[in-house]
Amino acid sequence: MFTDYVKIYIKAGNGGNGCVSFRREKYVAKGGPDGGDGGRGGNVVFQADQGKDTLLDFRYRRKYVAENGGNGAGAKFHGKNGEDLVIRVPKGTVIRDAATGKVIKDISDDEPFVCLHGGKGGWGNKHFATPTRQIPRFAKNGIEGPEKEVILELKMIADVGLIGMPSVGKSSLLSVISAAKPKIADYHFTTLSPNLGVVPVDGGAFVCADIPGLIEGASDGLGLGHDFLRHIDRCRLLLHIVDVSQSEGRNVVDDLKTIDSELQKYSAELASRPQIVVANKTDALDREITDVEAFEAYVRETGRDLAYISAATGEGVETLVRTVKNELDKLPPLTVYETEYTEEDDIKPDQTPTVTVTKNGDVWEVEGAWLYRLMGRINFDDRESMAYFDTMLRKFGIYDQMEAQGVCDGDLVSLYGFEYEYVK
Repeated sequence: MFTDYVKIYIKAGNGGNGCVSFRREKYVAKGGPDGGDGGRGGNVVFQADQGKDTLLDFRYRRKYVAENGGNGAGAKFHGKNGEDLVIRVPKGTVIRDAATGKVIKDISDDEPFVCLHGGKGGWGNKHFATPTRQIPRFAKNGIEGPEKEVILELKMIADVGLIGMPSVGKSSLLSVISAAKPKIADYHFTTLSPNLGVVPVDGGAFVCADIPGLIEGASDGLGLGHDFLRHIDRCRLLLHIVDVSQSEGRNVVDDLKTIDSELQKYSAELASRPQIVVANKTDALDREITDVEAFEAYVRETGRDLAYISAATGEGVETLVRTVKNELDKLPPLTVYETEYTEEDDIKPDQTPTVTVTKNGDVWEVEGAWLYRLMGRINFDDRESMAYFDTMLRKFGIYDQMEAQGVCDGDLVSLYGFEYEYVK
C-alpha cells in the first residue's frame, strides 16, 4: 500500500529534575549542597532515509515521544540526557504544522532536522547557595518538552514527471528508459502508485516519475490522479504522454485538453511548467483514424514541443531522452519548499501569554506556562538564541507585565532558575 500523507503527534523529552542533596562525608566539615542537575530531554529529529519511498511506517503508529532526561543525584551527579528520537522519512517529505498548514521543513537533503528540542534539565540545589542562603533546600524541575501535531506529505523528488490519461504508455516508457519495473497491463489504472526511475544519459542521469493516470474530474478527487498530483509539484519538466493511435477510442486532442484543464484546476503554477507533448504508440498509428494535422496544429498553438515515439518498439525514445536532458540543463534546479513556520505560530491570536511575578527576598521570580515552554527551546549559551528570547519577551508583553508588578532597572530576575539583572 502506498501512503504519502499522514498526520502524527510528536513530543520532545522532558528535562530531568534537579536534586536537593547535601554532602555528608567523614572528615569533611560544612560539605554544603551537592545536588546535581537534571539531564536534557531528547530531541525529535527527522532524517531522510534513502531506503524508504513511502510513509507506510506511519500508517499504524501515529505517536512519537522522545526519551525524558534523567533526574540529578547527589554528589553533583548530572542526570542522563534523553536519547534523541530519530524519525526516518523518505527524501522529499514535507513537514507541515497541522494547525496552520505552514511548512516547517522540506526534507530534501541528507542533513538531520531537529523539529522539537528537548526540555532543559532543572538545576540542582548546588546552584542556589549564596553567602546568605547556605543551605538551599530546593531545586528546579526540568522544563517540559514541547509537543506538536505535524503533517507528513511526501512529494517525490523527480526532475521529470510523466502525465496523461490512463493506458497511454507512461509506465511502458518508464520501463524502457530506466531500470524501473512498473506493472504494465492492458487495462486502466494498472499503476496504482507513483513509480520512480533513474534515466542514464550522456554520462549523467535524471529522475523520472510515472504518475497514475489522470481522468476528467481528477482535480475534484475523481480517479487516482488527484491523490498523486503532489508528486509532480517538484518536477522541472512534464512529459505529457498521449496515445496518438487513439486505440482507446478517445480523441487525442480532447485528451490533451482534459489533462491541461485538470492541471490548471489543481495548480496554475504547475500547469505553467515546461511541457513536451509525447505522442506514443506510433507503431499503431493510422492516419485515417487520427487527424494528425489537427493534433500537431493544436500542439503548436499551445507553444509546446512535440515528439513522436513508440515505447513498444523503441522508436524515437533515445532522441526523446536526449531532448529531455538538454531541456533540463536550461531549467532551474528542483523546487525546495521554504520554511514558513515560526515559533510565534505556536501562539494563537486570542491567546496573550501571561506570567506571574512574585518577589522572593531580593529576587523577582517570573513564571508562566508559555514562558516555561519557550525556555525549553532556548540555548542560553548561544547569543542568537538569547537575542530571539529577548525579542519574544518584548513582543508578547512579558516585560510590560513585569514592570507593572514593580520590576525596575538593576533588579535581579529569575526565570525558572535562569537569573539575570533586569535592564529596560
